[in-house]
Amino acid sequence: MTATGLEGLIAEKGNVVQMLRNSKIGMYVYPVVAPEYTNWRDEQRAWRESAVLFDQTHHMDELIVEGPDAAAFLDYVGINSFSNFATNRAKHFVPVTPTGHVIGDMIIFREREDKFILVGRAPTANWVQFQHSIGKWNVRLHRDPRSPSRPDGKAVYRTHYRFQIQGPDAPKIFEKMNGGPVQDIKFFHVDWINIGSKRVQALRHGMAGAPGLEVWGPHADLEYIRSVIIESAAEAGVDMHQVGSRAYSTNTLESGWIPSPLPAIYSGDGMMKEYREWLSADSFEAAGAIGGSYVSDDIEDYYVNPFELGYGFYIGWKSDFIGKAALEKMKGANNRRKVTFEWNAEDLMKVIASAFVPGADHYKWVDFPQPNYASSSADMVMRDGKMVGMSMFNGYSYNERCMLSLGVVDDDVKEGDILTMIWGEPDGGTGKTSTEKHKQAEIRVRVSVTPYAAEARDNYADSWRTK
Repeated sequence: MTATGLEGLIAEKGNVVQMLRNSKIGMYVYPVVAPEYTNWRDEQRAWRESAVLFDQTHHMDELIVEGPDAAAFLDYVGINSFSNFATNRAKHFVPVTPTGHVIGDMIIFREREDKFILVGRAPTANWVQFQHSIGKWNVRLHRDPRSPSRPDGKAVYRTHYRFQIQGPDAPKIFEKMNGGPVQDIKFFHVDWINIGSKRVQALRHGMAGAPGLEVWGPHADLEYIRSVIIESAAEAGVDMHQVGSRAYSTNTLESGWIPSPLPAIYSGDGMMKEYREWLSADSFEAAGAIGGSYVSDDIEDYYVNPFELGYGFYIGWKSDFIGKAALEKMKGANNRRKVTFEWNAEDLMKVIASAFVPGADHYKWVDFPQPNYASSSADMVMRDGKMVGMSMFNGYSYNERCMLSLGVVDDDVKEGDILTMIWGEPDGGTGKTSTEKHKQAEIRVRVSVTPYAAEARDNYADSWRTK
């Protein structure tokens, strides 16, 4: 009998770690957007030196939550405080399990007192929908899932287009497309601006640290908005680059956000078991993959909590939310902390060179600019034979001329320490379609500051990245 939910699928497979480590879902795809518009090196360079246009229309779920109880409902589901969350603001919304472990995150916009829009990956949207289904909140939900990973030539439509214009020369573009100077919009605040003949909402944001605005509106306006942005850049004399999906996914390495922690939903009874029964057998959580050198029989060893990801400072302790009691016990404990790992170039070259020796075993392929080969990564970081950290998201920065990864380390690991990351999977690899037969390699990594880019540290005011 075919399992109809995630809980049934786990029971059928018997071992959830092995189920996820051998998932056949393939590479994580950023859909619809072209891989490159010029080349990914120049596209990365442009967000540091001139300006870029990110097309964020397709790779994120959108969930509209509205109704008289919308604020109270979301206050209960996420760890954030809603007491200081005014309209025309945005927050980083993070829900946790009753045991205090992170399910995922989304950006949440407050459009009205009773209307919110959440934008991000599927695990958080799934959890919010589930909490709505088991509660008695006076709330309405509308979900617009991300575009299909492989549309195979079929037309793709979304509720909204979503673009971001970013970089040191971005203000010149804003002024041109607005028909005059753009008012000062504070970080993570929303206001209205002009893009040609359209009046659009704009969020002050910046994914790699440089100045930026994220704009959105009806999907039918997408091509008009894109054309006005491109024309405005040309009229302003700005060397703006459209960014393809290859470079887009690497911008977070410089700004320090870990986009894909494993949703902490695969264990626990009560609400968590009910949730796994509610999730379909083809949900993101059921089809997702774990990749990397870290292998544990306990799925909970892959979980992270908000303190480890740097989100502890915006927990709304005065609210009653799911997981509060667990987080109160974690607060002040010796939690791991988030860092950037800078890979040793000599060791990396050894790994790459092994693919050019005919007939010999080689190390796990390192793809550029991003070598992630699963929806969640977990590579062991060692010191004196003991695991002291976990590398969770990898990629190459042309701006920094090095391979970087984001992850967590034990609280006694210091900035500047040289550790050893185990790259590749044991026993020749797993059954993932993204994993070829290979051997493991040791790569030295230097523990570095997060965010790694000075621009992000200097420009993300009052943000989790700078706390």
